[in-house]
Amino acid sequence: MATHSNHKDTYLATSIALVVIGLLFLTDRLFNLSAQGLGWLVDRDNLLLFTAVIFLVFKHDKSVGIVLLAIWAILNIGLIIGLLGQLSSYLLPLVLLVVGIVLFILYRR
Repeated sequence: MATHSNHKDTYLATSIALVVIGLLFLTDRLFNLSAQGLGWLVDRDNLLLFTAVIFLVFKHDKSVGIVLLAIWAILNIGLIIGLLGQLSSYLLPLVLLVVGIVLFILYRR
């Protein structure tokens, strides 16, 4: 029965993602978002980020959203490092430590 519920929330998250992406593309066609400085809304990397967030919010099993978010982060590592500036040299080791510790705790349960 859990699988049925998993399918339903997958359908929900997918449908919402498709509606949001469709609305963004339609809005871009009607109002030329790039000319208004909003072209980033229909950038394919950001569409991946929006989809990841939608899956994290609407799907009970967060694994798909986390994988999509990780793919987005890998594709945009330059942007992330640029935004973090000097902090990035400390943040990456700290994130690795925290993720490693969390995974270890989950393993021990």
